[in-house]
Amino acid sequence: MAKAVGIGGVFLKAKEPKALTAWYSAHLGIDGSEDGSLVFQENSEKNAGGGGMTVFAHFPTGTAYFGGGPQQAMINFRVDNLDQLLAQLAEAGVRIDPKREEYSYGRFAWIWDLEGNRVELWEPLR
Repeated sequence: MAKAVGIGGVFLKAKEPKALTAWYSAHLGIDGSEDGSLVFQENSEKNAGGGGMTVFAHFPTGTAYFGGGPQQAMINFRVDNLDQLLAQLAEAGVRIDPKREEYSYGRFAWIWDLEGNRVELWEPLR
């Protein structure tokens, strides 16, 4: 049986798409493609070891997990070093939630992007 094994793309509405794409590229180190989208190369030399788990989950409409306000979706990015990335983001003036969570499968933190979307950062356990 054929099955989905990960998320092929995430699409968000944005007031200024080019500025938001540039923000993610600058602050999270995601490479851009010729058409202006952000691209993950799972098994590239840049991402040694490649691969990883991608989760697709549904939350109740009243969840507070995405933060306050009308946000309808949230992106979770796997990161290679959560503490180092948070330090870089703080230095760049990015809004960071002080809350942290740790589980048997990894550590989590949250930030807000240029347009106020809450974003989850996940460092899986190695």
